[in-house]
Amino acid sequence: MPTPPHDPSDPVTASTLAHYNDNALSFWQGTRDHDVRQNIAALLRHLQGTPPHTVLDLGCGPGRDLKTFKQLGHTAIGVDGAPHFVAMAREHSGCEVWQQNLLALDLPAARFDGVFANAVLFHVPSANLPSVLRALHATLKPGGVLFSSNPRGQGQEGWQGDRYGVYHDLSSWQGFLSAAGFDELEHYYRPEGLPPEQQPWLASVWRKV
Repeated sequence: MPTPPHDPSDPVTASTLAHYNDNALSFWQGTRDHDVRQNIAALLRHLQGTPPHTVLDLGCGPGRDLKTFKQLGHTAIGVDGAPHFVAMAREHSGCEVWQQNLLALDLPAARFDGVFANAVLFHVPSANLPSVLRALHATLKPGGVLFSSNPRGQGQEGWQGDRYGVYHDLSSWQGFLSAAGFDELEHYYRPEGLPPEQQPWLASVWRKV
């Protein structure tokens, strides 16, 4: 897939991607052993039809989860905006990886059974989120499934150092997804097995209507 055009001067795009690109190795060292089996299972159990499935790993980073989907027998394709992550993901997973900006996605129509968006969509400004969700809706097959996991909050939005973030609560997140044409299948908080005040992540699973 070609890299779609976008404005490189956009501060959200430029600063957030530069942070990840400049810290790609340390990010990989800090996250490669994270256990996200609960999230992967949440996506896969809702996919329709007979496996293997075709999965888009949105914001795939260095390719940890791409490799897991591939090892499980699925066809996995990654998307990331940081050039160093794209190169690392290709090498680590052996999967196809597209370099694209979240705010200017150029995805094939009705290609994927599932989209895995783990710790990525919270970087999308709330003003841009509807268009990003529409792009994900369009790239899913009929009845396809979107998984998302984001740090939760009370609607705070802005810069955390060099990175931009939006910290949705459940009701606001449900509103965005419903408006984009998704039906909720389930949601839960992570890490599992801890009291609510120690579960900073909101995970949710949605089916394309």
